Amino acid sequence: MTAFLQLDQVSKAFGAITVAEDLSFEVQSGQALGVIGPNGAGKTSMFNLITGTLAPNSGRIMFDGTDITRDGAAKRCRAGMARSFQVPQPFSGMTVFENAMIAATQAGGLHGKEAEQFCIEVLDQTALLDRANTLAGGLTLLGRKRLELTRALCARPKLLMLDEIAGGLTEAECTSLVQTIKDIHARGVTIIWIEHVVHALLAVVDKLMVIDFGRKITEGDPHTTMESPEVQEIYLGIAADA
Repeated sequence: MTAFLQLDQVSKAFGAITVAEDLSFEVQSGQALGVIGPNGAGKTSMFNLITGTLAPNSGRIMFDGTDITRDGAAKRCRAGMARSFQVPQPFSGMTVFENAMIAATQAGGLHGKEAEQFCIEVLDQTALLDRANTLAGGLTLLGRKRLELTRALCARPKLLMLDEIAGGLTEAECTSLVQTIKDIHARGVTIIWIEHVVHALLAVVDKLMVIDFGRKITEGDPHTTMESPEVQEIYLGIAADA
């Protein structure tokens, strides 16, 4: 089976600092991959390499049967990649609906009434429809996290990448957000999710990958991977919390 996303020996360094070292892994269409690792392990840098905001020094990235290694971020977005950011980055002076519309028109390729209807459907899916006319800057942390998810979904992604979207939330808020992500995955969207809240990951992902110092340490069944002595040694805090 041809992988939907494939990284083949991807490396990236800034002088003496290596953020990715011979990083290789595959994600199949419809799969949900969880990614964990200590702070500074290179997880967000990996997202930047996948989305095109960083160019690798070596290696190859394939997406949906096409070599995208040298493609820019805008072209990758139009090809079906979308991501959330660890720190939400909404247009604070615009409403929730206007933020969604920008994503739907500029990244999702929709226009007019079609774009408006699509945004309404996504806002309903992400539990923000009742806040559609609220300024994004006035949202709670959970609201801003949901807006990050909304904007990514309005880009109509084939691949949805989530960067610590559960971070900072209460247990109840996290449970609510996890259910939303499970519903999205159930619709067939391929997901890569970086997260420190491991119990949230384990509720959704099909496979778990551990990285450290820009290298893949291991990957496999989520629960088996978490029980690995090597993973517990590297990431004892998360293993204990899980």
